[in-house]
Amino acid sequence: MAIKKKQPTEWQLPHIDDNVLWAVSQGSYFDPHSILGQHEVWPEGHSETVNVIRALRPLAIEVFAVLSSGARISLAHREHGIWEGGHVLGFLDYTIETRYAHGQIWTIDDAYRFAPTVGELDLHLIREGRHERLWDVLGAHYIEHAGVIGGTVGTAFAVWAPNAQSVRVMGTFNGWNGTAHAMRSLGSSGVWEIFIPDVHPGAIYKFQILTKAGAWVERADPMARQTECPPLTGSVVPHSTYEWSDGDWITKRAKTAQHAAPMSIYELHVGSWRPGLSYRELADDLIGHVQHLGFTHVEFMPLAEHPYGPSWGYQVTGYYAPTARFGDPDDLKYLINRLHDAGIGVLVDWVPGHFPKDEWALGRFDGQPLYEHADPRRGDHPDWGTYIFDFGRNEVRNFLVANALFWIEEFHVDGLRVDAVASMLYLDYSRNDGEWLPNQFGGRENLEAINFMQETNATVYKHHPGVIMAAEESTSWGGVTAPTEGGGLGYGFKWNMGWMHDSLEYIHTDPMYRSHHHWDITFSLQYAFSENFILPISHDEVVHGKGSLLAKMPGDHWQKLANMRAYLAFMWGHPGKQLLFMGQEFGQPSEWNQERGLDWWILDQPIHQGLQDMVRALNHVYTATPALWERDGDPGGFQWIDGADNARNIVSFVRYDHAGNAVAVLANFAGHPHGGYRTGLPSAGEWTELFNSDAEVFGGSGVGNFGSVTAITETWGDLPASAEVTLPPLGVVFLYKPAS
Repeated sequence: MAIKKKQPTEWQLPHIDDNVLWAVSQGSYFDPHSILGQHEVWPEGHSETVNVIRALRPLAIEVFAVLSSGARISLAHREHGIWEGGHVLGFLDYTIETRYAHGQIWTIDDAYRFAPTVGELDLHLIREGRHERLWDVLGAHYIEHAGVIGGTVGTAFAVWAPNAQSVRVMGTFNGWNGTAHAMRSLGSSGVWEIFIPDVHPGAIYKFQILTKAGAWVERADPMARQTECPPLTGSVVPHSTYEWSDGDWITKRAKTAQHAAPMSIYELHVGSWRPGLSYRELADDLIGHVQHLGFTHVEFMPLAEHPYGPSWGYQVTGYYAPTARFGDPDDLKYLINRLHDAGIGVLVDWVPGHFPKDEWALGRFDGQPLYEHADPRRGDHPDWGTYIFDFGRNEVRNFLVANALFWIEEFHVDGLRVDAVASMLYLDYSRNDGEWLPNQFGGRENLEAINFMQETNATVYKHHPGVIMAAEESTSWGGVTAPTEGGGLGYGFKWNMGWMHDSLEYIHTDPMYRSHHHWDITFSLQYAFSENFILPISHDEVVHGKGSLLAKMPGDHWQKLANMRAYLAFMWGHPGKQLLFMGQEFGQPSEWNQERGLDWWILDQPIHQGLQDMVRALNHVYTATPALWERDGDPGGFQWIDGADNARNIVSFVRYDHAGNAVAVLANFAGHPHGGYRTGLPSAGEWTELFNSDAEVFGGSGVGNFGSVTAITETWGDLPASAEVTLPPLGVVFLYKPAS
């Protein structure tokens, strides 16, 4: 039915340009709230102000504004489906009653009668790149928003899109047509905002953006805190009702100096640890396994939303949303809370170095480079086919710094492992000559990325002492864990990729030839105290044709397992914290594949169960022995016994705690035992054999020292005492003596 144009009200209401009314009717006007909603005007020739109400109802035959006073105001059709009417009752709350052909009547609240939900201070902080709780302002928030008299429940939407001509919200609440829910521009901030009454948690939405080129594009919310499960790409209106119970854990964490605390990390991929488990279902099995083995922390590979499962989460599209593959955000909070209740810390991989080019996500978000650097020499990643963030832009830097805080504050994670730091540090990373753009001084350092990392680390540690910021940094960049005030990057820890590479090269070599590669196993101890290190055997070492850790070992099956026991024991004795990827604790035979679960069945074989038992014993000895962790970053807590016995494939050193208690670590990487081996020790007396990787209960040959050795006052090298010991084949022994 054609709409019959009605005569205007008795007041001569202000003129509005027809082009503006047309743009409003199409949902393409930058400030629809200035036209629609309720406004005080002074009609020409009238002695008092009038409150005019306008609503967009393009298919209506009659429209009324029903005021909170009970009055009903008939609105006249003005142009292009915009209806208008006035009253002199002052500002009041109201709803819009719309009558359609065939007798349909709809009465709903009006999104355009509300003041902005984003304040001037918020906008100022966003422009400055200093809004540390950005997720409280942008995105979708289920709130009660004040009207004139009372509050109304609904969802506030806000998004940063400075290059857009117009932005609309489309979703399940408006038939995926955003014309009726065009957002208002909040000026130079680039933020767009609207409050839509009666949109409740669980509603799915996206933003429709009119680009400067005149094209409408659809985008997921960059600040979405909940998403549809991939391959679906919609954002979800969230509303958390989870109540945490880990206050004691958080208080203790804030008082803990992590460098001087034990840290043994179990890294896992949620989707393939035990396939099919949700966040909540994972809790019991994972906690039981980790507690039994004695790891102090778990580290989850990225949990932020990502569209492509085989990326393992390293190509993120939803930085503020846990992946919906395993449940909703409250389900993840439940898992983390349960881990804390069990005394287990939680680290999460964080990926600020790049993001994928999916057209519905961050890439070219408002039609132009926004989150990514506009110059492909800085904005495109050649290795991964992704975009690189524009670290020098205030709002982008803010997006990332706030995201680090978000995971710590909203999900109570105990730290972030920052992925691919080297790719951010160097402008020529994986680029040939002519493919990169030097910095302002002509150098290859990405100064903006360096500033971003320094700001992130300083901000996190300022607000959350006791958390862990760990860098996966694969080069020899100096000062990764040095304080930012001294020019360092400010991380708490650095993954020791050099140790990982060298030690794996050594252990892969047949014992017959290891004497020629002795430097590979000892070199890391030359720089072990230059940074605060984590020793990682991560997922990257057991995938893409590299084989499992067990498969890297030389020899027959028994020798492979013996090499693996010796390698892990040496790793636990070496200065630095430890990280082990799932499945390696029991000698996973096959290379990790995210499409299937671990080879749990192998634990039916006693020798593999023995390896897992050894890892358990290692962790319990480790956490109970401060000499193995208290002075990880202190060269005064380390002393060589002999680092040059390459002829016998032996490496030996002593670790000390602050009280002077000592652990001698004696590693024999030869394929045969060494009996009657004289070794130097720091003091005479009885040394307890605290641990032996060759114990029969671990699947070893049982060669050892019957529980202890006695050192005599006879110098050996630079040490004042010595003892004859038996070193098992492919075995590591820890000898312990308390301070005198």
